[in-house]
Amino acid sequence: MSPLQRRAVQLLVLALLQAVVLVASAGTLRWGAAWLYVGLYLGLAAVAGVVIVPRHPEVVEERSRGRAGAVGWDRRVTTALGVASMGILVVAGLQYRCGWPPPMPAWLVALGMVLIVCGYVLVVAAMAVNPFFAQVVRIQTERGHVAITGGPYRLVRHPGYTGLTLSALGSALLLGSAWALLPWACYAALILVRTTLEDRLLTEQLQGYAGYRRHTRYRLVPGLW
Repeated sequence: MSPLQRRAVQLLVLALLQAVVLVASAGTLRWGAAWLYVGLYLGLAAVAGVVIVPRHPEVVEERSRGRAGAVGWDRRVTTALGVASMGILVVAGLQYRCGWPPPMPAWLVALGMVLIVCGYVLVVAAMAVNPFFAQVVRIQTERGHVAITGGPYRLVRHPGYTGLTLSALGSALLLGSAWALLPWACYAALILVRTTLEDRLLTEQLQGYAGYRRHTRYRLVPGLW
């Protein structure tokens, strides 16, 4: 199986898992927001493939490796991020099943879709300029890994994490669940932890990163942090 095929299978399996989690927690197949979420995920993944595969096929190969080569702390953090991400879907499904208040206003649901798309666009923009965009924190010395400073990396040092955090927030809103903001807050906190630890490792081990860090001050949000 080629790296492209392996990555496509990984994404399809993840989409199927998300659908199963949503349906199981909601207790019904008749939940339009859940199917909208899954369809949006698949559509955005397809668009990302069209953009990235011709430009950086090596990114697809790297991301198909999963967590291979990750440093120890990153394995633990990524596992916790996966739990928090699924927690958003579980809590949203339970709120739909049990009818927990408060209801989500329609404009916030619409905002959720916008945040998912914007967050994913930011992730793809980071991939488009960063041939070393991996799923895990590791220095890719075998590929001549250097600091990337173009595209969205001119604004913040970790635009991919910014995009993922926005998309996760959008997921809770699109699914109409105020309670799902609790696991999202855990997700966001873990992103902060991962960003801090990754920044430290890159400063110590990645060529050119210390200078880039001095030039680009903010990690995730321009003007804030």
